[in-house]
Amino acid sequence: MLDGGTGSCLRDRGMPAGVCTEQWVYEHPEVIAKLQQEYAEAGSQIIYAPTFGANRISLQNVGLEDRLEELNRTLAKRTIENVGEKVLVAGDLSTTGKPMEPYGPMTYDALMEIYQEQMKLLTEAGVGLLVAETLLSLDEALVICDAAHAVCDLPLVVSFTCEGDGKLYFGGTVYDAAAALEAMGVDAVGVNCSVGPDQLEAVIRKLRENVSIPILAKPNAGIPVITETGEAVYSMGPEDFARHVLHLHECGASLIGGCCGTTPAYIEYIKKSL
Repeated sequence: MLDGGTGSCLRDRGMPAGVCTEQWVYEHPEVIAKLQQEYAEAGSQIIYAPTFGANRISLQNVGLEDRLEELNRTLAKRTIENVGEKVLVAGDLSTTGKPMEPYGPMTYDALMEIYQEQMKLLTEAGVGLLVAETLLSLDEALVICDAAHAVCDLPLVVSFTCEGDGKLYFGGTVYDAAAALEAMGVDAVGVNCSVGPDQLEAVIRKLRENVSIPILAKPNAGIPVITETGEAVYSMGPEDFARHVLHLHECGASLIGGCCGTTPAYIEYIKKSL
């Protein structure tokens, strides 16, 4: 059992739109602590530290690259203090937002250095595993895998965001990517964000056919509708979400949770259903 949404929950708990999430949770430790504790009580067995966008490139975009070490160390350590006796804490990484060659300017060597830097900080802070999520391409995932092997021996979980047919946004499919990552020694692979759980059944089933390592499913709470004020309202409530996620479990997913639009109530419904 994984956790559910972080950014969407924080928006509901006072985080303004357009701010750097990592900086906001650093400055509001009581808000993220309460959310993490609610996930642990709801049944989450792995909770992601709020370090999703704390790589050097993403922090440069908001003028915070000089706080890279402080943010990664502190947010990981606080998560361990908040829930570490109850659950495993994952150091969370994601895309830099800059595609690799030939789709964009990022080189293998530059990306390797960026991910090693963040992974070292998270590992030294004491996380129990590393999770790279919402990835858009296999090339980026392979660099992450190389970086993890170079830095530590922690378990590595990799999840992509993809179309409902399994296509990745920068070429190829999640099925081919998963097979390549299994060969590279990744411990679990799957999909997060993307679409609602009702649209991922075929993806999870085909992933199960392609790899022997555990499959992760962490979908959104359905497809959002954007209101006039710019708020995302998700279409699926906790009960429906749990029903569909349990079907994904039957299709082969063994690490399950929620992404955007999900809350501790969604995790609680899944746990009750199981």
